[in-house]
Amino acid sequence: MRRLIFLILLCQSLSFSTRIKDIAYIKGTAGYQVIGYGLVVGLNGTGDTRRASFTVQSVVSMLKRFGITVTDENLRTRNVAAVMVIATIPPFAKEGSSVDVIVSSIGDATSLHGGSLLMTPLAGADGTVYAVAQGPISIGGFGIITATGTEYRRNVTTTGRIPNGAIIEKPIPVNLFNDDKIELVLRQADFTTAKRIADSINSKFNLNIAYAIDASSIFIKVPENFKSNDKIVDFISQIESIDVQPDAVAKVVINERTGTIVVGENVTISPVAISHGGIHIEIQAVPVISQPAPFSLGRTVVTQLTTVNVYQDTTIVSAIEGVATVQDIARALNALKVLPRDIIAIFQALKEAGALKAELIIM
Repeated sequence: MRRLIFLILLCQSLSFSTRIKDIAYIKGTAGYQVIGYGLVVGLNGTGDTRRASFTVQSVVSMLKRFGITVTDENLRTRNVAAVMVIATIPPFAKEGSSVDVIVSSIGDATSLHGGSLLMTPLAGADGTVYAVAQGPISIGGFGIITATGTEYRRNVTTTGRIPNGAIIEKPIPVNLFNDDKIELVLRQADFTTAKRIADSINSKFNLNIAYAIDASSIFIKVPENFKSNDKIVDFISQIESIDVQPDAVAKVVINERTGTIVVGENVTISPVAISHGGIHIEIQAVPVISQPAPFSLGRTVVTQLTTVNVYQDTTIVSAIEGVATVQDIARALNALKVLPRDIIAIFQALKEAGALKAELIIM
C-alpha cells in the first residue's frame, strides 16, 4: 500500500507581525498544577481487585469516617477503584470557579466507565489544598471482553475527565512585581525577538523602561504614573497589544513516521544540481488451483504464484539556482515531478551537501 505523504510549506510574509501577548507572558501568571488521591465508586465490576491493598485500606478508612466499622477480610472492591486526580488551576482564578480534572487509575481496575469520583482534595507542591474535586467521570471510549476472550476497545478506559469537576477553594499565589518591575518571558527564546520587544515597548511609552537580559526575558520598569492599583492593568494591557515582528530561525522539520515536512520561512538553497531516479517495484500474487483426478484420493490445493516486476524511470538532472523564498523552493521541487515521499530524501541530501541553509530536524 502506498503511503500518503504531505508537504506543508509555510509561506514567507514580507511584514509579519504579532502581538506581544501571543509570543510572551508575564512571569508569575502561569497556571498552577494540583494533585490528589481519591476513590471512584459505582463501577460495574471493573474496579480494583484485592491485589490493590491500598484500595481496600482506603475504603475501610472512608467508611470509618462515616461511623461504619468493617473488616477488610470480607471486603470486595470490584466496584471501587483508587485513582490519582490532577488539574491545572489558571492564574487569577477566584474562589468558587471550577476547572476540569483528569482521573487516572493507579490499581488494577479495567475500566472507570460509569464511575463517580468521591470528594478529593487537590493540593499543590506546597501542600496547600487549592481545590476539591467530585463528580461523574466521562471516559469517551469503551472496552468489551467476550466470553471467548475477544476484546474490543476504543480509547483508554482507565483514564477519564470530569468537566468542571473541581471547585477552587483558594486562589493560587500570583506575583506580578519584583522591585516595581515586570518580567516578560518569551515562549520561544530568541535574542533578536527579545531586543525587538524591548525597543517596541520603549518606543510605545517614549521611555527607556524595557531592556532584554537574555534570549527569553525582558524586564520592564513600571512608570510612576502606572504604579497605582487601578493603573497597572491598563499598563499591562498596553504592553500586550504592542505589535512586534518576531524573528524565526530557518528550519525544516521532517517527521519520517507520518511523512510530514514543514518548511519555515527564511529557508534558502544554494545553487545545486539534483538527480532523481524513481525505482518502482510491483508485486502480484495469482492463485493457482491444483485439482486431483476424479475418484482419486488426492485433495484440492491452492497455492500462490508471485511475480515481481522492477523498473526504473529515466533519470532527470535539474539545476536549481540560489533561491530566497519558500515559494521558490516549492516551485523548484515541483519542477522535478517527484512524489511527495521522495522530498524527504531530497531535503536530507541537500543538508548533507551543505546546500540547505536551514536547521534540519528529523522527528
